[in-house]
Amino acid sequence: MSERFGATTKERILDAAEGLMLEKSFHSLGLTEILAAVNVPKGSFYHHFESKEQFGIELLRHYMARAYEHKRTWLQDRSQFPDALERLVRYLEAGMAKFVENGCRPICLVVKLCGEVATFSDGMREELAAGFAQWDKLSADVIREGQKQGSIAKSLGVQEAVTVIGSLWLGAMLQAQVMRNVSPMREAVAFLRSHLAA
Repeated sequence: MSERFGATTKERILDAAEGLMLEKSFHSLGLTEILAAVNVPKGSFYHHFESKEQFGIELLRHYMARAYEHKRTWLQDRSQFPDALERLVRYLEAGMAKFVENGCRPICLVVKLCGEVATFSDGMREELAAGFAQWDKLSADVIREGQKQGSIAKSLGVQEAVTVIGSLWLGAMLQAQVMRNVSPMREAVAFLRSHLAA
């Protein structure tokens, strides 16, 4: 992973860990491996993080904030896809394409870690829940916009639609990772398009 220009030592550690953790797991990835990737001493780690669990909390916060900005940019940019349903579907299809480009290996740290850390650390679980809530607000805005436009069924409850989108997509990504095949994601997109359409 290339380093971002002007990144602080803490950001460099978090960026490196993100890439490494997509290949491993939270518990199997050691501090030595993370620090070697950014060429900083162990003391630097403990200067920024009081424990590995605190590091995990900050890693999820760091990742989810960047993922939120990516999702917000996609879902609020009406220039290419003024139709809200089409914009939502294209966002999911872009994730699918990235998954295929990555050889059907994990692309989302949240999908990779949520099952592992949700029962291990309340702090990490709470960070995931807060991130999901932020992401859900973006989806809810798109659903409301589509209902006003007439592209998304007005009979759907907004919260119901948001729950279906998030749960179905998370499950599809997990299945796709297990199967090393994009089919579950493709079928989820097709289902969501037909389920949400007016």
